[in-house]
Amino acid sequence: MNIRIPRSDRRRIVIVGGGFGGLKLARRLVREGRFQIVLIDRNNFHQFPPLIYQVATAGMEPSSISFPFRRLFRQRRECYFRMAEVLEILPSRNLLRTSVGEIGYDLLVLAAGAASNFFGMEEIELQAMPMKTVSEAMGLRNTLLTYFERALTCATPEERDELLDIVVVGGGATGVEIAGALSEMKRFVLPRDYPDLPADKMHVRLLEAGDRLLAGMSASASRHAEAFLRRMGVEVTTGAKVTGYRNNRVILADGTAIPTRALIWVSGVKAESIPGLDPALIGRGGRIRVDAFNRVEGLGNVFAIGDQCLMTTDPSYPDGHPQLAQVAIQQSRRLADNLLLAEQGRPMRPFRYRNLGVMATVGRNRAVADFARVHIHGWAAWIIWLVVHLRSILGVKNKLFVLLNWVWNYFTYDQSLRMIVFARLPRSLRNRLGVCADSESATGAAPSATASDNGDARRQEEP
Repeated sequence: MNIRIPRSDRRRIVIVGGGFGGLKLARRLVREGRFQIVLIDRNNFHQFPPLIYQVATAGMEPSSISFPFRRLFRQRRECYFRMAEVLEILPSRNLLRTSVGEIGYDLLVLAAGAASNFFGMEEIELQAMPMKTVSEAMGLRNTLLTYFERALTCATPEERDELLDIVVVGGGATGVEIAGALSEMKRFVLPRDYPDLPADKMHVRLLEAGDRLLAGMSASASRHAEAFLRRMGVEVTTGAKVTGYRNNRVILADGTAIPTRALIWVSGVKAESIPGLDPALIGRGGRIRVDAFNRVEGLGNVFAIGDQCLMTTDPSYPDGHPQLAQVAIQQSRRLADNLLLAEQGRPMRPFRYRNLGVMATVGRNRAVADFARVHIHGWAAWIIWLVVHLRSILGVKNKLFVLLNWVWNYFTYDQSLRMIVFARLPRSLRNRLGVCADSESATGAAPSATASDNGDARRQEEP
């Protein structure tokens, strides 16, 4: 294959990952018109992770939170997009090897984000359902709806209980949100769609290894989130460390076994790894060590931003910044400014993170929000969460669809998206991508050539 991007008289900046940070950086630099910009991503669209849990619970269409890259860069000169997997970086040659060919660069920006962290537990990685991407959310939606259907016709009560007992592992914002959404499914969806299936047979359990939920937020937010969930019927257990998953049983460190076939894994992330970098440059969580200018240590023309980088020079965050969308967005802005300053021969300015606040929604009229000196919970926090996330979605049409969807669901307590669709690739494409029919049907969605995390599209938990 040949990546087919001609050289020009402008310096070439290759950006790996079209998440919040990578996409914002690309759009800013394209507008300036001083560089040739090449964006590389595993998918051909930008996805909005904060609302992925609504796709997973059949509350929203995937297209409402996704936006194609090529539409964003229509009629832009010296701007190219390639859907590809990065295979290796060759810093000594200023070369990037991808699944569609090699490309040279003058400047390289790594913004490939993070993936689910299974902490070395292979059995969980093979059998649990993560929820980091739109494709994973679609697979989760299909699986849950299929389990509801099977629960009506299963042979034994034990099998029915395994199908209807849903275990969510991870008490961060994603875990809290998916647990709340599943609880609302139990309350509003099951009685209507499955009147011959007792709704009280469905149980939603949230397991957190730490001593409280939302460890990255205030104690007040944690306390209120747990109270909201318990009021909604979610069984919350803290101090529950998962050590394995065998024979449809979640195994805890104390020996407790919880029967379930629906294990949702949202317990932590790790930075996407890119071969070719010196192992000494990789720090905690697989993140790449960078200096105060987001420059990879020892490499003058390679940068990393967002979830993929580890910056310890910020006095307020000596152990690195939180892996949140606002960090990636702010780093992309500063890096764009610095690249333009360097082009003019002026000194770059160090990055300092400004914490604008963190929030998480639990369910209808229930959310928690932490700002500098103010902690809000309940309806007011929920309204703020809605406004912030609606503003952050790309595309006017997408904003309108999401708003109408929210309004309709709020007043009707109903969605019309509960279809089980197992997409199937043509045989010729399956052979080319090395995808077998069994793995395809197991995911509940057609796997792409590079289905994984979309750039540094990390949670948008901040306004």
